[in-house]
Amino acid sequence: MQVKELRDYDGQKRWAVVFGTGEEVTSGLSGLARVHKLSGAHFTGIGALQTAVLGFFDIAHREYRRFGVDEQVEVLSLVGNIALEDDQPRVHAHIVLGRFNGATLGGHLLVAHVRPTLELVVVETPGHLRRRFDPSSGLALLDLSPED
Repeated sequence: MQVKELRDYDGQKRWAVVFGTGEEVTSGLSGLARVHKLSGAHFTGIGALQTAVLGFFDIAHREYRRFGVDEQVEVLSLVGNIALEDDQPRVHAHIVLGRFNGATLGGHLLVAHVRPTLELVVVETPGHLRRRFDPSSGLALLDLSPED
């Protein structure tokens, strides 16, 4: 993974991030957040993947229904954020993938391996973001209440 810090814009730090073939996206973004001590960020990206595991949150069963993608696909849209959960950065991302025939797949990004490249821009958020477990949904949701 290549990372280059870009010029600050309105006091927000920004990075260009380029993943290469075989690199895993969510762990790479978590590592970037740890290295740069990001308490919150958002990102967008495009590129291509060789494999991925996506999920759809089944609210009735309170768990992700997972499905694999085991073919070369284009990343048509990747958007997400990074927030702290139990003082560790957690990546929350949604992705739309394009297949060879123009069909699309989408969902919550759980795991993704790049081929040949994935290009992202990561922007630090100005406030402290954190996630807290919400018992009614079974998810760790963004908590914007004042810190304890």
